[in-house]
Amino acid sequence: MENKTIARNLRLLSQLMELHNENPFKIKSVANAGLKVDKLPFAIQGKSLEEIAQIDGLGKSISAKVWELLETGTMSDLQEILERTPEGIVEMLGIKGIGPKKILVIWKDLGIENIGELYYACNENRLIEAKGFGLKTQEEIKKIIEFRMAGLGKFLYAHAESTVNKLYTDLAVWLNQISGAPLLGIAGEYRRCMEIIENVPFLIGATKPEEVQEKIIAFDSLAFEEQADGTFHTTTLSGLKIQIHICPKEAFYLNWFKLTGNEQHVHEVLSLAGNGPFETEEAIYTAAGLAFIAPEIREGLNEVQLAKENKLPTLISYQDLKGSLHNHSTWSDGVHTLEQMATFCKDNLKMEYFGICDHSKSAFYANGLNEQRLYAQHQEIDALNAKLAPFKIFKGIESDILNDGSLDYSDDILKTFDFVVASVHSNLRMDEEKATTRLIKAIENPYTTILGHPTGRLLLSRKGYPIDYAKVIDACAAHKVVIEINANPLRLDLDWRWHRYALEKGVLLSVNPDAHRMEGFYDMHYGVLIGRKGGLEAKQCLNAMTLQDISEYFHNKK
Repeated sequence: MENKTIARNLRLLSQLMELHNENPFKIKSVANAGLKVDKLPFAIQGKSLEEIAQIDGLGKSISAKVWELLETGTMSDLQEILERTPEGIVEMLGIKGIGPKKILVIWKDLGIENIGELYYACNENRLIEAKGFGLKTQEEIKKIIEFRMAGLGKFLYAHAESTVNKLYTDLAVWLNQISGAPLLGIAGEYRRCMEIIENVPFLIGATKPEEVQEKIIAFDSLAFEEQADGTFHTTTLSGLKIQIHICPKEAFYLNWFKLTGNEQHVHEVLSLAGNGPFETEEAIYTAAGLAFIAPEIREGLNEVQLAKENKLPTLISYQDLKGSLHNHSTWSDGVHTLEQMATFCKDNLKMEYFGICDHSKSAFYANGLNEQRLYAQHQEIDALNAKLAPFKIFKGIESDILNDGSLDYSDDILKTFDFVVASVHSNLRMDEEKATTRLIKAIENPYTTILGHPTGRLLLSRKGYPIDYAKVIDACAAHKVVIEINANPLRLDLDWRWHRYALEKGVLLSVNPDAHRMEGFYDMHYGVLIGRKGGLEAKQCLNAMTLQDISEYFHNKK
C-alpha cells in the first residue's frame, strides 16, 4: 500500500470526524498525520508497528490505525464512521471547494444527501440562502458537478442542446462553400429526443462527397479526425462526442433514416420498403405502406404496427399548452415572487392560467408553508386574480407524501386548494413494495389531483426509488389522478417508456415545469419532447386544456 493511499484514508477519517462534530484535537491530529505520511521520503509498507510509531506526527494511537490499515486493508474507526454517513455525503467530500463544514450544512440544514440532489438544489437556487454559501459558491459547485457528469461520457438532452444546435448552424453556414447545395441532418439519440445523450451523429449528403471529406478537416469550429470507416470524429470542449457521416446526396434520406431510428425500427421499416433510392424520409414510409412515423417514437416498440393501422398518435406540441401547473415562488423556495411568476406566464408565455404549488409544511428545508402562511398566500392569489383577470392563478400545493402515504395537512386545509400535487421528497430509501404502497395510498386520497415526479429520480445522479409502475398507474386510473411529466431536464419523470401504458389506461398526463424561477417555465419544452416520445396527444394532457375546461375539471375533481 502506497503512502498516498494511507494518507488518503487518514484525510477521509479526519473529514468524517469533523462532519460528525468529534473532538477537534483528535481531528487535527489525524489530519496532520495524513499530511506527514503523504510527504515521507520512504514507504511505510513493510515497517513494523514500533517503527511506524516512531514517525514524527503519528504517535501511538494513529500508528495503530495505520498498522491496522496495512494489515487488513481498512481501519475499524473509518468503517464505523462510514456506516453512519450516507454514501452520497462521502462522495461530496471529493468536490473541490466544499469542506466538511459546508457539507454539514448541506446535509443537516438542507436535507441533501447526494451529489444529484445537490446539483438539483443549485438549479433551484437553494444554496444561496444557506449559511456560509453565496451565489458565487453555488455556481462554482454547479460547474464542478456538470464537469463530473460530462466525465461519464453522458449528457442530459438539455445540456447537449445548445452545443448541438450551434454546431448545426455552423456546419450549415460552412456547407455554403461546398458545390451542389449539400443536405445536412442531425440523427441518432439526439434526433429521437432521448433524455440522455452519449454521442451525436451528423449526416452530410453531397453531390461530391470527396470534396466534403477534403475540406472538413479545415472546419473552423471543431477539429475533426478521419476514422478508418470514413467518418469524422471530434469531442467538444464540454466532452460531447460528435460524428460526421458523409454520403452521396441521392442516398441522404435513406442514410438519415438509418442513423436516426433504433436498430429494430430500421429493420422493420426497410424490410417493407426496400433500399430505395428515396427522395424524402416520407417516401421511405410510403414505400413500406406506412404512415410517417415521427423521429421521437422510432424506438422499435409498436409504432410500426400503429402506422400500418393508421393509428399513430397526433403528438403534442408546445403550442398546445394552455397553462403551466406545478410552480414555486418566494413563498417557499422559489427565486421570484408569486406576482412575477404569474405575470411572466401571462405576458411572456401567453398562457391562460398558472398553478402555484409551493412546498407544504413538512418540507422545512424548502421553507414549506404552514397553515397561517397558506391563508396569507391565498389572500394574495385572490387579489392577483382580480388584477390579472381573465388570466387565472389556481391555488395549488406540492404536498409531501409522508412516510405512511398520507398527505401533508388536514382535510380541512387540503379542501381549500384548487388542486394538489402529491410528491415524495423524504425517506427515499424504499424497496419496491414500500414505495408502491406509499404512492398508492397518496393516490387514493380524494384530494390528490396530480402525482408529482413519481420515482424521484435525478438523471445521471440518483436512481429513482423502485416502483411497480403498472400498479401505480392502475391506481391513478381508478382514482382519476393525473400523472406528472416533470419537465425539469434532470427529472423527466414519469419515464416516457410508461407513458403509453398510462394513456391506454385513460390516465391524463400533465407537462409540469416544477419552475422555481421565471426561466424555469421554459423547461416545459423538454417535457413536451419527452411526452412526444411517450406518444402523448394534446387531448390527453391536463395543461393543454383551456381555462374553462381545466376549471371544470378541478371543480368536478373536488
